[in-house]
Amino acid sequence: MTEAIHFLAEIQAIPGVRAGWVERIAGLHITGDRDEAMRQLRPFHERALMDFAGPTAEIWRAEQVHGCAVARVPGSPQVDATDGLPVVPGVDGLITAKPGVVLVVYVADCGAIWLADRKTGAIGLLHSGKKGTEKNILQQALQQMATHFGTRAADVTAVLGPCIRPPDYEIDFAAEISRQAERSGVGNFIDCGLNTASDPVRFYSYRKELGKTGRMMAMIASE
Repeated sequence: MTEAIHFLAEIQAIPGVRAGWVERIAGLHITGDRDEAMRQLRPFHERALMDFAGPTAEIWRAEQVHGCAVARVPGSPQVDATDGLPVVPGVDGLITAKPGVVLVVYVADCGAIWLADRKTGAIGLLHSGKKGTEKNILQQALQQMATHFGTRAADVTAVLGPCIRPPDYEIDFAAEISRQAERSGVGNFIDCGLNTASDPVRFYSYRKELGKTGRMMAMIASE
């Protein structure tokens, strides 16, 4: 796990907030579809979560349906995913203000967006690709954080992680996420600038690998 990776530094610098990121698993050969890939990745990701948060952490995952729905956790319903672990159905984003809760999303060309309110300690984690960006999941999350936690966009640090970008993809949704952050008044937005399709040693890329690929894991927690 690359928990201290440079593009998460400004999230990590917020007192009480920790962010994590797991890239491609070296030596793990994935040839199946998403469900099979997630089953193969499960032990590696469980070990990373254990290192990140310990054995008693309360872990919440989004189902990820390429939409813009965001759930507040704990308290949202869960169903079992194909890897046998629970997910919040029908959502691509999670928010919380409860200490000790770990939020998780997976990506393989779509972008993970980490959110942290520097004043209240509320956090969020989003899965935003072409469709989620078109529907402005970032704005949805900011509105829900404002409603539930009193978050002001000006107090939010947001980080966009590695995702597919031109020339490997015809749509520059990373640039649109940046514009959405500016329009929403996000006080501190960081785009890591990394292209998942350009570095197959480091990243999984659904487009480059024609769907037969794994998933990177993004994590965030507050204390």
